[in-house]
Amino acid sequence: MITSIYAALSSFLIVLLSLNVVRLRRSGKVSLGDGGKPALQVAIRTQGNAIEYIPISLILLLLVELNKGNALMLHIGGIALLVGRSLHAYGLTTGNLKLCEPFLFCIFFLPWEKKNSRQNL
Repeated sequence: MITSIYAALSSFLIVLLSLNVVRLRRSGKVSLGDGGKPALQVAIRTQGNAIEYIPISLILLLLVELNKGNALMLHIGGIALLVGRSLHAYGLTTGNLKLCEPFLFCIFFLPWEKKNSRQNL
């Protein structure tokens, strides 16, 4: 199944983000909460954001696959999920969200453009 590839890769991303939280907790000697440490706050939020968005995205990808969706579109969706979540995590942890802007443009604008170009035919 195509979705299982992206589920495994997404799990790897979540593990990396979790290890970053653990590393910052140990170095800051914080067992619960964020200890008022900005870097730990960002790491926790970055991990939490991935945990919030990846599962629903994978469920939707699986539903498309189970309904015999186009394999190429499934791969495009899976790659977009991985690249988007990775760029988002990188942008939040480095404070450089500018890297995400071109990707966000593609995600939000291109589907609308495709829809509008079909209407003009």
